[in-house]
Amino acid sequence: MAAACESGIKPTATITAADTADQVMYNMSHYVTAGGIQRAHVRADTAYFYSPLQTAELRTLHITFYDVRGTETSTLTAREGTYHWGRGDMEARGNVVVVRTDGATLRTEVLRYSQVKNQVSSDKPFVFDDPPRHIIGEGFTSDPDFKVVTATHISGQGGKFTLPNQ
Repeated sequence: MAAACESGIKPTATITAADTADQVMYNMSHYVTAGGIQRAHVRADTAYFYSPLQTAELRTLHITFYDVRGTETSTLTAREGTYHWGRGDMEARGNVVVVRTDGATLRTEVLRYSQVKNQVSSDKPFVFDDPPRHIIGEGFTSDPDFKVVTATHISGQGGKFTLPNQ
């Protein structure tokens, strides 16, 4: 009898995001505005909203960003992400690609945006291509337009010079 209890039937059910979310949306589309000007358009195949935490877990993420005049500046795609609507912060994860309207491209596995700091960052390896620059690094912090970038362990090429491996 004791052996039967120890080798009893194991439960097959698992708890998923859909089971614990307060709300689930499919083909989610959300416009983020500031002062009446569109700043971002967030789309996801699936969004799981958790009201007490003021967060949403997003799957198959696509975000279009706009400047203070409402002009498109870049797009981000990722496998998934977390949006903290109370703070305005976001984290994108899994094959993150950001493409600016001028063609510059950033690739990494994790990208974080802090609304309070107005800053994007990653502590994961990244590749940034903005012809004629090709930069590889281990992590970075930047303004959202990637005009002022601080990176660690960088290497690459930039116009007429080559950055050494650090």
